[in-house]
Amino acid sequence: MSLTSDRLCQIALAAGKVVMEIYDTDFDIERKDDSSPVTEADARAEALILEALAEADPDLPVIAEESVAEGHIPEHGHRFALVDPLDGTKEFINKRGEFTVNIAVIEYGRPIMGVVYAPALSRLFVAESQSHAWQAEVAPGALMPDPHQRKRMRIRSAPEAGVTAIASKSHRSPETDAFLEQFKTADIISAGSSLKFCLIAAGEADLYPRMGRTMEWDTAAGQAVAEASGARVLTEDNLPLLYGKRHRGYDNPYFIVYGDVPPPALKAAE
Repeated sequence: MSLTSDRLCQIALAAGKVVMEIYDTDFDIERKDDSSPVTEADARAEALILEALAEADPDLPVIAEESVAEGHIPEHGHRFALVDPLDGTKEFINKRGEFTVNIAVIEYGRPIMGVVYAPALSRLFVAESQSHAWQAEVAPGALMPDPHQRKRMRIRSAPEAGVTAIASKSHRSPETDAFLEQFKTADIISAGSSLKFCLIAAGEADLYPRMGRTMEWDTAAGQAVAEASGARVLTEDNLPLLYGKRHRGYDNPYFIVYGDVPPPALKAAE
């Protein structure tokens, strides 16, 4: 069985079903060594994803959040996968619904394919390739959407009245506010997890600065979806956000997701 975007979708949908089964119970909350919360949903969803990926592509190294927390980081070359079985654990714990299952495939530092599934919202976002992304409404436990149910995603043109910026509910920072002052901003909305990337890809927002620590598995699938929809994901130095940063422990520098919005440096040069 080869690893296609449809196969990634099937895996993410199955993991989302497991996540929702636990979401509807009085689940326990534990703490990892870094004090971040973790639940049974994180563990069970990751186990399902790892098993399914191993079956679909046995030679694909997988870097997955909970496995890394336990010290398991596989050796990898230019091609590997990044998995966050439950991005937005705080949203999950607080029953806010804005949590996602994230699976991405990386080649030569770039996300080439990815799936973000928000089971509580029944929203599925898919990057089939680096140039084609789609979304569909899929409830937990439902079948794969047919081709006619898949809506192509493209970023929208920047509104003349000002951009809609999107920021984290849990990680808003003064640096974020300072960055946004450089733009004509009509609205600032909040969202949890990797949904922020997907809202830009879907044309529901225009700008997402993240001036805080993230890990590669937090962002890879969302970046795949955003870039396949025409967005750019750049560091503060206007360089591409790349993956496989073992020397950093797989954490990311600060970055910004731009829809139809020029980065400040490019704006100044025009």
